[in-house]
Amino acid sequence: MTNSNQKIGNYRYRILGLLMFATTINYFDRSIIGILAPTLEKMFGWTNSNYANIMISFKVAYAIGMLSMGGLIDRLGTKKGYTLSIAIWSIFGMLHALVRPGFSVVGFAIARFGLGFGESGNFPAAIKTTAEWFPKKDRAFATGLFNAATSIGAISAPFVIGWIVHEDGTNWQIPFLITGVLSAIWVFLWLRMYKKPEKHPKVSKEELAYILSDSTAENDDKLPWKNVLGKPQTWAFSLAKLTDAVWWFFLFWGAKFLSDTFNVNIHNIALPFFVIYIMADVGSIFGGYLSGVFIRKGWSVNKARKITLLICALIVLPVSYVAITDNKWLAVFLMGLAAAGHQAWSANIFTLVSDVFPKKATASVVGIGGMSGAVAGIVADAALGSVLDQSGNQGYFWAFLIVGSCYIVILGLVHLLMPSMTPLDENLNTIAN
Repeated sequence: MTNSNQKIGNYRYRILGLLMFATTINYFDRSIIGILAPTLEKMFGWTNSNYANIMISFKVAYAIGMLSMGGLIDRLGTKKGYTLSIAIWSIFGMLHALVRPGFSVVGFAIARFGLGFGESGNFPAAIKTTAEWFPKKDRAFATGLFNAATSIGAISAPFVIGWIVHEDGTNWQIPFLITGVLSAIWVFLWLRMYKKPEKHPKVSKEELAYILSDSTAENDDKLPWKNVLGKPQTWAFSLAKLTDAVWWFFLFWGAKFLSDTFNVNIHNIALPFFVIYIMADVGSIFGGYLSGVFIRKGWSVNKARKITLLICALIVLPVSYVAITDNKWLAVFLMGLAAAGHQAWSANIFTLVSDVFPKKATASVVGIGGMSGAVAGIVADAALGSVLDQSGNQGYFWAFLIVGSCYIVILGLVHLLMPSMTPLDENLNTIAN
């Protein structure tokens, strides 16, 4: 730690640590069913369309939740809103363990619906917290760090499941119960530690001045989420969030692809997933760091973010080759490279919101964008499940082709909608330079 950091203080990084912990729990919980999918399919006799419908249930709730939870978090405040979100997803996560074979599709769909609604609050709350606790020049890096925790959760899941669950599915319920314990620990720490930096007794005057160094004061008036709907910046972010469907494809269909194509099972999925998501972690942290470097070099925020997004899009391109290779480890590497590009992309598009919008609108805008990503995921799940049932593994060819090419196209559309990233004031009016 440098002398400068010691003088400023670093309590904001404790808050960031809590964001990382919550996001790890979120993605551990979210990833369990994807790892168990090949086993549960055999146990319960699911088709690809059955599995797709269960995933769609999660995403329908996620889309609904993104609209309602984002606005709710802006109204309740970060502390209460985040606590409510994690309580809901923890309860429904544990309810998966009660599902019985006679109603497995319906039971899992109901549990996934509740899980999706609760988990929809994680990113609106985390992005709002980052905007409250970090200056703009540090937000992409901070976002990259907590966004990297998505991979920690995804990496942990196959190791825990491989250790606890037998190949015939015995003990499949236990991983769903683990997250309840972790969530209780998080809620205790969050309620004990969180206040806004302006009101926090452990934040020094120097650290508070640093946090607020490139922010303008805002009034306490509530800003309904419908007020941001007419802003092109909102829809630019929503377009960029369509790529959520790609991340969910890796998360929920990655294990099935490796199982269907390379006969990877529950006990040897851990290493491929470790490679994929470690690469994703590196991408998340590096992507957030890179745009900050560009800003420190004197680049405008607009140029720094978009050049970084272009680099991310180019990194994803080679994944189109995955479906036509017969080399398992080449497929895993290309999936990892694409996951790294996506996470770097994700760290920067989340930061676009706090770059442009006032803090009190951040969660609402993130929620609207998250809804668009969930809708894209719903369409992708329905199409992929149907194609796989009809044409077998050839359906993966089209999935990977779309994954590889969509980022470049979406970036072009984002630039058309938001050619410059001029900040908006607390009333959503453009701030004059």
